[in-house]
Amino acid sequence: MKLLLLGGTGVISTACTRLALERGHDVTLLTRSGRGLPPGARALPADIADPRAAAAALAGHRWDAVVDFLAYDAAAIEARLALFRGNTAQYVFISTASAYRKPPARAVITEDTPLENPYWEYSRFKIAAEARLTRAGREEGFPYTIIRPSLTYGDTVFPLALNCWTRSFTNITRLRAGQGLIVPGDGLTPWTITHNSDFAQGLLGLLGHPGALGEAFHITSEEAPTWNELYTLTAHAAGVAQPRLVHIPSDFITACLPEYTGTLLGDKANPALFDLTKLRRLVPGFAPRVPFREGIARTLRWFEADPARQGIDAEVNAKWDRLIAAYERGLAAARAEFAPRAS
Repeated sequence: MKLLLLGGTGVISTACTRLALERGHDVTLLTRSGRGLPPGARALPADIADPRAAAAALAGHRWDAVVDFLAYDAAAIEARLALFRGNTAQYVFISTASAYRKPPARAVITEDTPLENPYWEYSRFKIAAEARLTRAGREEGFPYTIIRPSLTYGDTVFPLALNCWTRSFTNITRLRAGQGLIVPGDGLTPWTITHNSDFAQGLLGLLGHPGALGEAFHITSEEAPTWNELYTLTAHAAGVAQPRLVHIPSDFITACLPEYTGTLLGDKANPALFDLTKLRRLVPGFAPRVPFREGIARTLRWFEADPARQGIDAEVNAKWDRLIAAYERGLAAARAEFAPRAS
């Protein structure tokens, strides 16, 4: 297949690009710089945010599938419709599983679960983008497929609930120094975790499939450890047998650090279990192969292969210390308040 990827060098898209090339597809990345391309991929130099430049670069091309890892909201979808009407057999929009109703009404999420997230603007923008794309399919037959990944990781990120995504080695440094790692709630919430190579397997199975047109799918693994287990497995990979896990209620965290409201109350504070029946109807061979214990060990090896990858975010680190200190002060005060009084 002749594939165009909009954004092909992120955590999820890198694995999809790599697998597409391994399977012999003709892969082009629309990119501003053309740097950092995997061997075998072609570059189509343009900035997708510049409609004229993108249209000029795309002129004369027709694609079997366009996979869009960059579109964020309904305005971006409007621009993509203008770019890809009539020149692609399938347009794949990478949405998010955080779009599903929060908190979830049922333990296991299907693609029919309502889309509603009052806590996270990011998710609401993605929901609006899905709505615009669905309308284009209904009104003009635009050949879309919607994909909703949940928490997906690879070599370049440690996927913990409270994280510094641009410098996620910060948590490993804390682990090894005996500092506390913040776990939302009691840590017993089950959370589906997916390696990017397993996500890529599902996505590639849907490309070019006529049954995928006009449909939405989530692509995840079926491994759903609790947050306590995910943190402990990460600690063991880092050589820490007994991590110091500090359990703090999510509403306390977000009251102190409101920037975590979306990612916690709108996502990771809730159970995340997914039914893969719909995906497997079209991709019957889908079988996630990378358990978290193995995947997180790979991640650690990638970071340790180059000290330049091991930077920490001092500002975030300090915020976490302040949060832990505030919680522990409050806990001590509450214990004192409710301690039995001597008569």
